[in-house]
Amino acid sequence: MPGSRVNLQSVPARLVLGVSVLLLVILTAAGGAAGAASSAPTSSAAAFGVKVILPGGKATVAGAISSPPQGAASVPSWGYGEGAVSTGPISGGTRADVDGGSASAAADLSVAAVSLFAGEITVGSVRLAASARASGTRGTGRYGAAALEAVTVLGQPLQAAPNARVPLGDWGYAVLLEQAIVREEGRRLGQRRFVVGVHVHLTADHGGLPAGSEILVGYAEAAASAPKAQPSQATPVAPPAPEPTIPPPGAQPTPQPPIVKDPPPGVEPQVTTEGFVFPVYGPGSFSDDFGAGRASTGWHHGNDIFAPLGAPLLAVTDGTLFLVGWNGIGGNRLWLRDDDGNEYYYAHLSAFSPLAVEGARVQAGEVVGFMGTSGDAEGTPPHLHFEIHPSGLLWMGYDGVVNPYTYLLAWRRAADADLGFDVGGWKPPPGQAPPPAAVLLLYEDISIVSGLALEEFASFFELPDFGEGPAGPTIVEAEPGFEG
Repeated sequence: MPGSRVNLQSVPARLVLGVSVLLLVILTAAGGAAGAASSAPTSSAAAFGVKVILPGGKATVAGAISSPPQGAASVPSWGYGEGAVSTGPISGGTRADVDGGSASAAADLSVAAVSLFAGEITVGSVRLAASARASGTRGTGRYGAAALEAVTVLGQPLQAAPNARVPLGDWGYAVLLEQAIVREEGRRLGQRRFVVGVHVHLTADHGGLPAGSEILVGYAEAAASAPKAQPSQATPVAPPAPEPTIPPPGAQPTPQPPIVKDPPPGVEPQVTTEGFVFPVYGPGSFSDDFGAGRASTGWHHGNDIFAPLGAPLLAVTDGTLFLVGWNGIGGNRLWLRDDDGNEYYYAHLSAFSPLAVEGARVQAGEVVGFMGTSGDAEGTPPHLHFEIHPSGLLWMGYDGVVNPYTYLLAWRRAADADLGFDVGGWKPPPGQAPPPAAVLLLYEDISIVSGLALEEFASFFELPDFGEGPAGPTIVEAEPGFEG
């Protein structure tokens, strides 16, 4: 992806990370003048002592902290299951600061006396640290005293090395000092880096935990981003207007609703007992077209729901909106992330509702947009392209989707369908996305253009689509050393 570079120091290919440019846009307007937008530096940090993730995404965490603001954690000891995990003291701290045009973040974490599976894996101490700094001229970072002391695996002493993969009999494997760096080198400069002390993946039932479970011992992450300094402050130029669509002779031109409009009164959708609602209000039709061939994306990652132009589009569940804005394939589009980390994608909107603001909290059934034909749907009947990305598949990037047809049928009947992983007998391969609180705050899938500010629409014309078109970020070989 031009403008971003991912440095995965021999990280297993199953670990897929996304990154967002973390744009903060403030739109102002005066009289009939065009709005002006500005962006600001951003920073964040996170750490935890231990996390146990079961198949299906349920996670138990000890000593979790994040910034901003400053954070600290201290746990005298911790255990999980019948000897699956036990530790001595856990301590750590995080900070994230923005000072003028620069940003910085740091996280450190230590865990003592680690024992996994009744002593099959032991570590005397885990010490991790990561930092990042960004300004208008450069983005840097480093790993601090990342070290594992007194490591034994199945009775054998080991010397830990970054991203060393260790087999665990016939029941799994572990990655020691797992780490990766994502750099921003386009309109913004910065980087995000994380390090995990010990990351255990179970491929078979073991020690009271089912296959597909993961154990992470020690985690530290730091991220900083700042807008790239410009040689001169040129007057913003509005993007070129799209070429008008010429209707056939005698046909009425398609009305073009505004980007943002108020929902009609009296929209009262029927919500299921589990808190879900069909995403389109009023009459509509859809079919199971998941997986059909597509020139731009290779295959259809969702279902198309056809309805009249301007039909209200509803939040399918309670959650948070993100990546509200535009890209060339989805047109006007937005994402909704629920409280379990599952993500829902809406594309080809004709307009957004006033609720559709970056980071806004919405409830099931609230109007977030309106049916349209924007993006590559121009010239087609109005429809909503709708996708479901379960949290347990986010590690697969944009291909981590399930067929939404089963859920759409259930929600249309005001019934419920379990958003699990056994759909028609299919189950995903092993793998687990980090939970949103730790990593997915920086998660980026479809487009780096986010928000409704005029500057963001202008920037689209300089940047390629990401996610729906080409595959995810380029994975490159490790660079010498740990310095960013």
